[in-house]
Amino acid sequence: MLQLMGSGASPFVRKVRVLIAEAGIDGVQEVDVAASPMGGEDRVNTANPLGKIPALVREDGPTLYDSNVICRFLDDRSGAGMYPQARLWEVLTLEATADGIMEAALAIVYEKRFRPEELWWQPWFEAQWTKVARALDAVERSWMSHLQGRPDMGQVAVACALGYLDLRHGDRDWRAGRPELAAWFEVFSARPSMTATAAPAA
Repeated sequence: MLQLMGSGASPFVRKVRVLIAEAGIDGVQEVDVAASPMGGEDRVNTANPLGKIPALVREDGPTLYDSNVICRFLDDRSGAGMYPQARLWEVLTLEATADGIMEAALAIVYEKRFRPEELWWQPWFEAQWTKVARALDAVERSWMSHLQGRPDMGQVAVACALGYLDLRHGDRDWRAGRPELAAWFEVFSARPSMTATAAPAA
């Protein structure tokens, strides 16, 4: 039995959960845990010395961590084809772009959650959001054709990133000026794999 350690609000965990749903993978037990850059649960830190989620605990080998590693493992194991060889480099680059969006968006959340308000630095918030905005503009400008067709991990990662922006940064209105991406997300987010893994409202 595989154990997926994660949290319902994490977009990186959601990537894995969407893959599991899209691929129809059985035999993965989800374990809800609390991770934090300031030190999370001992079982998280034991599974992943970096203290991050997701982590995939295996009976027959070391725990796997980093969402990309876990997704590649589960895709290879299931033969789901979420990393199609014919366009592998494009899929990986789109996934990396989405991961960067998540990381910058999460950095803003962490700054507000773990630093006293009097120490918040607005230029830091704006610098992180600039990364998000540049990446979204790049997807709107150059990657929309890659978001079409059979779902792959590039598409899944972008959808999870956009869902996280809605969850934590709804006031920023990422849809403004990006009509094609907004329309695509409306359709993709209605997939059963996405609705089943939607984060609880904060």
